[in-house]
Amino acid sequence: MSSRDLRSIGVFTTLAFALAWLLALPLWFGDGLAGPWFTLVAAATMTTPAIAALVVVFFVERPQRKTRTLGLWPLRPVRSLLGYAALGIIVSIALVLVALPVGALLGVYPADFVNFSAYQRVLDEQTGAAGVAEIPMPIGALVVIQLAALPLAAFINLIPALGEELGWRGWLLPRLMPLGTLPALLISGVIWGLWHAPLILLGYNYPDAPGWLGVTAMVGMCILVGAVFGWLRLRSGSVWPVALAHAAFNGAGGTYLLFAKAGEHVDTTQATILGWSGWIAPLALVVILIATGQFASAKHPRPWSSSH
Repeated sequence: MSSRDLRSIGVFTTLAFALAWLLALPLWFGDGLAGPWFTLVAAATMTTPAIAALVVVFFVERPQRKTRTLGLWPLRPVRSLLGYAALGIIVSIALVLVALPVGALLGVYPADFVNFSAYQRVLDEQTGAAGVAEIPMPIGALVVIQLAALPLAAFINLIPALGEELGWRGWLLPRLMPLGTLPALLISGVIWGLWHAPLILLGYNYPDAPGWLGVTAMVGMCILVGAVFGWLRLRSGSVWPVALAHAAFNGAGGTYLLFAKAGEHVDTTQATILGWSGWIAPLALVVILIATGQFASAKHPRPWSSSH
């Protein structure tokens, strides 16, 4: 890895982190996650890796083929690209969902896979507040509809997810590849996890955990899930399948509420995809990908020549 690559990575990382902390300041000096600015801040924060990547590409490196450097182009071979996009959506949703029965088997996720009692309680509260009679549909059917709609989230959430992936896997991961595939995946995962610190330290994702534990847990999850996303980027040679996978992952994140037991607390440091029990499935998948040579035969996008 050249000194020029190290400089670019340093500029990118500094910008992404500085912008994330800057945007979070209204929450830190206000009411935190309960503040009226939270939704706007969270959405804006997702753009900071893309902004950092664009600054580096356009003002620091200035390669001839900028869209290719970011993984945005070319959109071919079309069949392969669409296949990896579909695979990314399916795998992301599966990882989130599989974490729930795994957590239930290990005794850390209070599940109700039969009566969906926590979800039923939420529905009862919503219909009661709206003054509406009971919903004329079995709750099991509502759960099926919710699950069937999950792939749509990949397209609804695509632009915000692209704001992250343009930076993490679009630009950063290929820049780290001279270090070797596993070090590149590990380092990019750690950076991705630590970047979440401004909101995690306020209680986001891990509301009951001390800040250091929340950040550590986020880093652990980002390393493993980031390795799966990294595989999609390296195999497809494009950022689009990864962005769709990330969008589907975010969209499926709330499904743990569908299957929880009413009145029981869910500790996200232990349960769901965020907690250690949820890391078992992505870890197993990454081990399988490594053992079957899936990373070794990947395209490994490389930096392209600059214009000067």
